[in-house]
Amino acid sequence: MIRKKIRLGELLINEGILTQEQLNKALEEQKRLKSITQYKKLGELLVDLGFVDEKTILQLLSKQLEIDFIDLYAQKIDYDLLTSFPISMLEENLVLPFRMDENLIYVATADPLNYDIIDTIKRLVNKDAKIYLAFSRDILAVIENVKRYQKAKELIKKIKNDLNETVTLTSGAIDDFVDFILKDSIKKRCTDVHIEPQKYNFLIRGRIDGVLNELFSFNDDIYAPLVSKIKLLSNMDISEKRKPQDGRFTKDYDNKSYDFRVSTAPVLHGESVVLRILDQQKILLKMNELGMSEYNLKRLEFLIKSPYGIVFVTGPTGSGKTTTLYAALNEVKGPEKKIITIEDPIEYELSLVQQIPVNYKIGLTFAGVIKNILRQDPDIIMIGEIRDTDTLSSAIQASLTGHLVLGTLHTNDSISTITRLIQMGAEAYMVSDSMLGAVAQRLIRKICPHCKIEYHPKKEELELLKDYLPEGITFYKGAGCKYCNFTGYYGREMISEILIVNSEISKLINEGKDRETILQEAKKTGFITMIEDAMNKLKAGITTVEEILRVVKVDNI
Repeated sequence: MIRKKIRLGELLINEGILTQEQLNKALEEQKRLKSITQYKKLGELLVDLGFVDEKTILQLLSKQLEIDFIDLYAQKIDYDLLTSFPISMLEENLVLPFRMDENLIYVATADPLNYDIIDTIKRLVNKDAKIYLAFSRDILAVIENVKRYQKAKELIKKIKNDLNETVTLTSGAIDDFVDFILKDSIKKRCTDVHIEPQKYNFLIRGRIDGVLNELFSFNDDIYAPLVSKIKLLSNMDISEKRKPQDGRFTKDYDNKSYDFRVSTAPVLHGESVVLRILDQQKILLKMNELGMSEYNLKRLEFLIKSPYGIVFVTGPTGSGKTTTLYAALNEVKGPEKKIITIEDPIEYELSLVQQIPVNYKIGLTFAGVIKNILRQDPDIIMIGEIRDTDTLSSAIQASLTGHLVLGTLHTNDSISTITRLIQMGAEAYMVSDSMLGAVAQRLIRKICPHCKIEYHPKKEELELLKDYLPEGITFYKGAGCKYCNFTGYYGREMISEILIVNSEISKLINEGKDRETILQEAKKTGFITMIEDAMNKLKAGITTVEEILRVVKVDNI
């Protein structure tokens, strides 16, 4: 590796990426941190302050130093080699010696100007090094995998011994390994666990706060027994690997019961397995615990306390619609009310509520069940998803005959619900007579409180939101730490908009008026759009510009 003396700040200024004012501010911050015995490299500070992103810095250094980028996820990582180095050294220096042969050790780094650490690695193995560039987040993810690999090492060794002795899937080692993975996933607040076979290994990823994060990476020799054990627990056919299968099982961890809904699908290198984690206690949420703004919460309470009509909760998959409906049912249920739900599938059990699972194999559909349950004399009906004309027609009829109906629908915003209903075949006058309102929602990640810092968003991000940004706002983000798995985010909160169909809006729907006309009328009675609700979260320092743009579609702003 040819050593070149590069002054990063000057290089970025010469390329027109950074201004002298921004460089001076970063250098002042570096000096301030040093005075309180904290040290950060200039590149880290420039990224933290939002003046430049890591990708831009590494692309520039790659060109200057003639070092290639590498995708660590496409490499066969030698975890035994990695565990031979001090993990703290690798973490602090953002360096990863991921493979070694007779002549070379292959090293990925996010700081190619740190020549000392490269020399240290070469000296430790007595070999020359081949250097690659990689993103710091990818290096840190692999290092976290190393830590987990060390924890799981004894279990893996036992499984391999069991396999060599041809012990069946009832052996203790594979049971302990499944428990190890599931406990770790629950501890990290995962809602879903993905087991994915790769060419050389298999990954275990978890969806945390709505985004997938890598949890583990293991050699492929223990993949087959792990998947077979999960299929066995889920009452699936372990010999069937060519077709998708569904199942579920229950396990208790730390005196809490968890349901795991399991899905398998055949892929290139085996079977992809996804486990949805359902925590029975989480569904006991009250409406004021949803993260909805106080203003919108009062509007929702007004809707669900109506004696009859339809309230729709809308949003994409994973936006928390079912949780909102369950919280609403918890709010209105009582011994004096008969509540019946129709779900596919039933995710959580609710007391004082009669829950019916649909079953398409025997013809038990949403529409069919609605017609039948009206004879059960319900006060409130909850429909898990209104996805076809028959279900919608039955729901409207139920609402017009004196029932409160709650249901979910896939639309981008609350006012688009009206258009969607008419597209599904409902007459405009039926929509205007039956519809009480619509809640559109998204779940937005919150800034990690452990690593929260001020920063400056990118110009293009601010340009997209320029018509909505409050004046004098201070922007924050998470720098990334062990508490948030280096994502900068910890937990989620709802952003929402709630349309209440009053007599004027009902009249506009009946007349077939367009979305813009209905929006202007709704604003007269206090309607707040989702982007306006998101801006309130931004102003309060709860989330970031980047996260808002990820969750709220720009076309809808």
